[in-house]
Amino acid sequence: MKVLVTGGAGFIGSHLIRLWLKKNNRLEIVNLDKLTYCGDVSRLAELRSNPRYQFVEGDICDPSVVERAMRGCDGVVHLAAETHVDRSLLNAKVFIDTNVYGTYVMLEAARKAGVKRFVHVSTDEVYGSREKGFFKEKDALKPTSPYAISKTAADFMALGYAESYGLNVSVTRGANTYGSYQYPEKVIPLFVSNAISNQALPLYGDGLHVRNWLHVEDHSEGIIKVFEKGKKGEAYNISSSVYSTNIELTKRILKILDKPLSLIQKVKDRAGHDRRYAIHPGKLKALGWKEKANFSRGLETTVRWYQENQDWWKAIKEKDRDFKEYYQKAYTQRAGS
Repeated sequence: MKVLVTGGAGFIGSHLIRLWLKKNNRLEIVNLDKLTYCGDVSRLAELRSNPRYQFVEGDICDPSVVERAMRGCDGVVHLAAETHVDRSLLNAKVFIDTNVYGTYVMLEAARKAGVKRFVHVSTDEVYGSREKGFFKEKDALKPTSPYAISKTAADFMALGYAESYGLNVSVTRGANTYGSYQYPEKVIPLFVSNAISNQALPLYGDGLHVRNWLHVEDHSEGIIKVFEKGKKGEAYNISSSVYSTNIELTKRILKILDKPLSLIQKVKDRAGHDRRYAIHPGKLKALGWKEKANFSRGLETTVRWYQENQDWWKAIKEKDRDFKEYYQKAYTQRAGS
C-alpha cells in the first residue's frame, strides 16, 4: 500500500509518518510538504535513506504538483494546513487559501485519480466552545476564529465529496496535541522555551480557558485507525481524558523546570477566545482506538525534550520575525489594559 501524506514535515505529520512506517513494514509513504515556516525536514532525518519513504517539496494549492505526488497512491492522509489561531487573526487569507482551496485541490485530485481512501485531518476547534458536556460528531459546528472557520469549510467539503462523488472520505477532529518537535508558537513549547530562557510566559486573560491535551502518538494512532477502519462520510473525534485550565498547565510546566511562578505574565485576552473545548471520542473507541499516554509522564517527557534540544527551537525563534513581533506585542498588553 502506498499513501500520500500532506504536511508530513510538520509536527503531527512527522510523528504519524514515523509511527506508521514502524507499524506497517509493507507501507510506502510519499510526504508532500511546502516547507512553510513551520515545516522542517529534520523532523524525519532518519528516514532519508528509507526506501519506503519519499519526500516531495510542493504546494497543495498547485494541482499539477498534487497530481504528480498522488500518482500511484492508494490512499491520502491530508494534514497540510495553516493551524495557529493567533496568526489567523493577523492574516486570514492564507488560511482560506491553504485550508479551503488546498483541500479542494486535494479532493479533486483524489477523485480524478480514483484514490481508494482519503482521511482529512481537522480539529476540535470547528465545534467552538462548550461550557459543559462534550461535543459529538453530529453536533452543529460553530467556529469562531478564521483558522477554525477555514477548517470547518474544509470539513464540509471533504464530507461533501463522499456524498457527491462517492469518494471514500473520513474526517478526524483532534484535540490540543503535544509532544516533541512542535513549533514553538504553540503554548507548551512556547512556555517551556520561554521559561528555560527566563522570559515571561504570556498567559491570555484569567488563564481559566480549558483545553483537552492529547499526546501526538495517541493522535497519530487515531488517524491511522480511522484510515484503516473509518466509514465513508463519517467524522471521528480524537481526544484524551485529560482536561486542564491554561493556568494549571502553565504551573505544571514551571514546576517541572523548577522555575518561579513570577514568570507568568497575564496579558489581554485574545479576540473570540473559546472558553472550553471538549469532544467525546466514543465513536473512535468503537473502532478499537484507546488512549495510551499518561499526561504527567507525557508532559514531563515533552518538557525535557525541549530542554535537551534547545538548538532546534532557539534557531526557529531567532529566525521567525513575525513570531517575535507578535509575542513581544503580547507582553506589553497586560490583562485589563
